Amino acid sequence: MKRTFLYILTALIAVGCKNSSVQNNKSDDDKPVITVTIEPLRYFTEAIAGDNFSIVSMVPKGSSPEMYDPTPQQLVELAKSKAYFRIGYIGFEQTWMDKLTDNAPHLQFFDTSRGIDLIFDSSHAHHHHGDDEAHAHDSIQHDEHQHAVGVEPHVWSSAYNAQIIAGNILNALCSIDKANEEVYVERYKNLCNQIEHTDSLICHMLSTPNADRAFMIYHPALSYFARDYGLHQISIEEDGKEPSPSHLKSLIDTCKKEKVRVIFVQPEFDRRNAEIIAKQTGTKVVPINPLSYDWEQEMLNIARELVVKN
Repeated sequence: MKRTFLYILTALIAVGCKNSSVQNNKSDDDKPVITVTIEPLRYFTEAIAGDNFSIVSMVPKGSSPEMYDPTPQQLVELAKSKAYFRIGYIGFEQTWMDKLTDNAPHLQFFDTSRGIDLIFDSSHAHHHHGDDEAHAHDSIQHDEHQHAVGVEPHVWSSAYNAQIIAGNILNALCSIDKANEEVYVERYKNLCNQIEHTDSLICHMLSTPNADRAFMIYHPALSYFARDYGLHQISIEEDGKEPSPSHLKSLIDTCKKEKVRVIFVQPEFDRRNAEIIAKQTGTKVVPINPLSYDWEQEMLNIARELVVKN
């Protein structure tokens, strides 16, 4: 009799655990959704939001945010989101932001690049989408002085900028979900500590005598990284296009003159020109992924490649 009772009790516990698991899964599925543009922004947002939101990237892993077009299913899913966090000025946002706003007029849009000291160049078109009055005013002010140039959009490739982005995410989350403000503030502080630790490690690596002062890269995605640490970024791309033969020769000469050791290449771009330069100069072609979700690890990997191994 006792044995029978134990069997029944065990079965009831098993059923209860199973039901509990189903309920937890349902709870996860029912979380409010925040959509972000790219994977690094998903990393920052998840770090602060914790389990209160499900964070979804519009530009999936392995796709270029310069030219990506969302699928019809993504547009349908976007309408279910609570908010959209944009990274700032990346090509996808310049092309699609107005369309996304029209597709989901109820959606709250937040610009996480607000407050960043932007770099301007001639290889990115400058558009204004006016997410809010203040941002539109800022854009107009920039345009008065920067008529023929655009914003260098890879703002997240910088520890200093990452803290500003984190602060904008915190403000957005508190605006959306005031009840959990204390939780978000605490998680924001933890994230900032991690970012500061990453920055200190990079500073230490790049301050050593055997650290490079210049590097080459196919697509100039590390402009803010270079500015942070006093490095010279040399772009293989010429105004967003493959280099001409004369420009390629100039790059080879520059590479030798500045004693470049490393040429970074991203997975979304052709590496043939990088390999041509490497063959002529004896430099090393190194794959990187500034669009990786693992922002901290990617930043450290880039810094490590710029330090000569003894």
